Amino acid sequence: MKTTKSIMICLALLALTACGAGSKKQVNNNMENEKRTHVKLETTMGNIIVELYNETPKHRDNFIKLVKEGVYDSTLFHRVIKQFMIQAGDPESKNASDTAMLGNGDVGYTVPAEFNPKFFHKKGVLAAARQGDDVNPEKASSGCQFYIVTGRKFTEPQLLGMENKINDQREEAIFNDLARQHMKEIYKMRKANDNAALLELQDSLEAQAHELAEKGEKFRFTPEQIKAYSTIGGAPHLDGSYTVFGEVVEGMDAVEKIEIAKTNRADRPVDNIRILKAELCD
Repeated sequence: MKTTKSIMICLALLALTACGAGSKKQVNNNMENEKRTHVKLETTMGNIIVELYNETPKHRDNFIKLVKEGVYDSTLFHRVIKQFMIQAGDPESKNASDTAMLGNGDVGYTVPAEFNPKFFHKKGVLAAARQGDDVNPEKASSGCQFYIVTGRKFTEPQLLGMENKINDQREEAIFNDLARQHMKEIYKMRKANDNAALLELQDSLEAQAHELAEKGEKFRFTPEQIKAYSTIGGAPHLDGSYTVFGEVVEGMDAVEKIEIAKTNRADRPVDNIRILKAELCD
């Protein structure tokens, strides 16, 4: 049976509109031991205190900068999804009408991804929103929008199935990259209606993609991830795709109140939930 990978699909997708090498162990240990910054988000549903990781310094420093500049004051939680996350930080939400579509506001720049295997999408973490891979292959974070994970619990068999799905998606991404390298050849075949040659090329690229995927390291959840996702819950499908840069240390009750708010079809709360003020605690 043919896989879901297809040159035709790849063409349709094209028609639509990290950090560097790891630091030395001693440096990492110093960062872990360094005092972490805390930020209080005073919201209309209660206060939330988040702790920022020193191991993601670009995101930490940017968040502190925005807090000091008052960028988050009066912004809304504009996207709320039960058993998933609550999202805020769109500057355009400050004075938005009740019918305005939110989520596209920014501060004119992005922040380079800072993926750290220690930090994953367990319940209560703070992470950066971003644009999709089609326009943002480097997975750079929004300069201002963030979300707090609420998520749900998963069984170990569910997590195993998710591992397999992630590995399949990685192989499909390799296939799409290979197909892009043969675009001129593919267009010529399509123009000539040479479907036999297209299928032959597709089979060849699928075999190459599978071979390359097998040579690479398979995605596997760590014991820490499995324990967290099966006990407190989270959003494991986001791991490795969005930068986690902090966590809630106080006020998860407020987060959970926001999570269950009634929303419209765009996932925006019907009654505005606002960050009244964001300030450094220390």
